[in-house]
Amino acid sequence: MTALAPRTEAAAPAGTARLRSWKTPVVLGVFAVIGVVLFVLARRGDATGFRLSRGSDLVQLPEITLPTLGTGLLVATALVAIAVVSALRTRAYRRTPLWLVVVFAVVFMIGFLTWTAADASLPVYGLFIGTIALAAPLIFGALGGVISERVGVVNVAIEGQLLAGAFTSAVVASLTDLPVLGLLAAMVSGVLVSLVLAAFSIRYIVDQVIVGVVLNVLVTGLTSFLFSQVLTENTELLNRPTQFQAVPIPVLSQIPVIGPALFQQTVVVYAMYLAVAGVWFALYKTRWGLRLRSVGEHPTAADTVGIKVNRTRFINVSIAGAIAGFGGAYFTLVAVGTFTKEMTAGAGFIALAAVIFGRWDPIRATLAALLFGFAQNLQNVLGVIGSPVPSEFMLMLPYVVTIFAVAGLVGQARGPAASGKPYIKS
Repeated sequence: MTALAPRTEAAAPAGTARLRSWKTPVVLGVFAVIGVVLFVLARRGDATGFRLSRGSDLVQLPEITLPTLGTGLLVATALVAIAVVSALRTRAYRRTPLWLVVVFAVVFMIGFLTWTAADASLPVYGLFIGTIALAAPLIFGALGGVISERVGVVNVAIEGQLLAGAFTSAVVASLTDLPVLGLLAAMVSGVLVSLVLAAFSIRYIVDQVIVGVVLNVLVTGLTSFLFSQVLTENTELLNRPTQFQAVPIPVLSQIPVIGPALFQQTVVVYAMYLAVAGVWFALYKTRWGLRLRSVGEHPTAADTVGIKVNRTRFINVSIAGAIAGFGGAYFTLVAVGTFTKEMTAGAGFIALAAVIFGRWDPIRATLAALLFGFAQNLQNVLGVIGSPVPSEFMLMLPYVVTIFAVAGLVGQARGPAASGKPYIKS
């Protein structure tokens, strides 16, 4: 009689052990514990108000008031339940669905806002307005990163492209009093930075990450030098650009909560909406997008059907640079109104994280950029209402969110197969 082999993993099909990753349930579990401690054991105040409407909105919504104790208990229970479900699915060799992670994040944020704004009134519409404002350059940078990496070139130089766009747009718009020309100049400067990246990484086969880092340092040093030696000496002439003004869309801009954030914006933000839709459509619905993705996934196969791999990479890295440079103009022509040293403050690296978190998809990368923009804006809003959270923690909140999102929630995302690999035709 043949002895039966002992069962080691009853629920695991043969060869699937490698697919089980505990990163997501561990991260969710950690945040669930934090939620229990903050929202239940260390609860604050009696109630929190959430204002949904401004005085000028078309429809006036009543303020929502949530009891801190009851909300904390419900939120903590939901967080623990979702973390347990994620752990059980992982134990059964099943992935945690993205929608469940999104629900977890939304529930945690409701609990956090209720806790931190206890006995105060929180303007929800202000959170959305600030999120769009801070996420706009991140979205442009992320779109450029998606295009570049989809075609096979790792674009670590997004920071340099944003900074170059901010600098040139300020100077050109100041000299001409035409912000549209500042936008065009920003796109040109972004293309120039990307061409250097493409030339060294594609033509001379230099490590793409190293080239990107060097370009960031170069652009930062060059713009800082020109700012100190040229712009500060001629501020009125060279660093007082004409800014774009908000163009509210009638009726839509008066919708409560989302109206002011989405439809009371400048032409740069409206162009962002078109860019997101256009990149998604072009990437998945056109011959250009098919060629781009094939070069990034299997350049040898693309070459055999007549696609010029390196030329395709040159062209699309340049397009990516133009989009990122356009986003850099947002800093000087919309947000700040003048150029300052290193004003992008690491936005390019957060945009790169959004590309990875969004799994190299333009829509998902946009949503990731909105998440990081929300985290940045949250520190401003909570500072105004007198949050008990230390200001030092609020300053590093966007970067903490970035680390947890990329390291803990991306899972086993796979980038384009040929990304970062130079193509040498045999």
